[in-house]
Amino acid sequence: MSRALVLGGGGPVGIAWECGLIAGLAKQGVDLGQADFILGTSAGSFVGARLAMGDEPAGLAEPILAEAGRAPPPAPGPQGERRPPDLSKLMEMMGEAQAGLGNPAEARARIGAFALEAQTIGEEAFIASFGRTLAGLDEAYWPPREFACTAVDAETGGFQLWTRGSGVGLARAVASSCSVPGIYPPVTLKGRRYIDGGMRSSTNADLATGHARVVVVAIRVAGGLGGAAAERIRARLDEEIATLRDGGAEVALVTPDEASQQAFGPNLMDFRRRPDAAAAGLAQGAALAAELAARWP
Repeated sequence: MSRALVLGGGGPVGIAWECGLIAGLAKQGVDLGQADFILGTSAGSFVGARLAMGDEPAGLAEPILAEAGRAPPPAPGPQGERRPPDLSKLMEMMGEAQAGLGNPAEARARIGAFALEAQTIGEEAFIASFGRTLAGLDEAYWPPREFACTAVDAETGGFQLWTRGSGVGLARAVASSCSVPGIYPPVTLKGRRYIDGGMRSSTNADLATGHARVVVVAIRVAGGLGGAAAERIRARLDEEIATLRDGGAEVALVTPDEASQQAFGPNLMDFRRRPDAAAAGLAQGAALAAELAARWP
């Protein structure tokens, strides 16, 4: 019986929380890293790549928890600011792109134009910021486990799913999936520039259709979002889960609990929140393990 793990987007805070969640589950005997297919979008692409590479799930949160009490690294913005960036314009554009009104590719292309015009750090510096885990990989490396991550063509708004058969390397593919428009630079692959796959959907969970059991980890139903943007993102997630279930899948949806939402703070790009988010994820994973174990045998 095939199992899929879908990891959604949510910035550096989301990476921390997902690492904590997966570690908390693993410590209680529920290993999401054993999925037959791992799909990552934005933050989820980074965490999913680590699982696909064979990193020990129970240890994913340790480096992030160790950040507590240390000065946070400078955010990879044009001047390396530590203050979290203003995401209001981007969230407005994302809401429009996911509203289902008009041509979605055209709406995503407008976000791409915004990303291409933004003043950010250089592309190579951005890719290097992923640290040793991905930045030191061979340019053509792709993990042995079945893994895919999402991106969007910055010029056309076309959706892209990077897989082993795409002929691109893992580091640049993940970087493209994590390229938050206006904050990070679009990433070049095969002569095209790509941005965050979350511009289509924060989870893209419908792409896991065909698997019997699917665990969907969704962050952007929380994290300070409110109003119309949050409603559209939640509606999109509901549609994707319905698609999975219509295809015969048993779906388990995991979203941040109240304590995790408090740990996130109002901005998922705030690096200072990472240790607290990881700790909250660790606790939530441990608490959730017994319930999830029956759906992930």
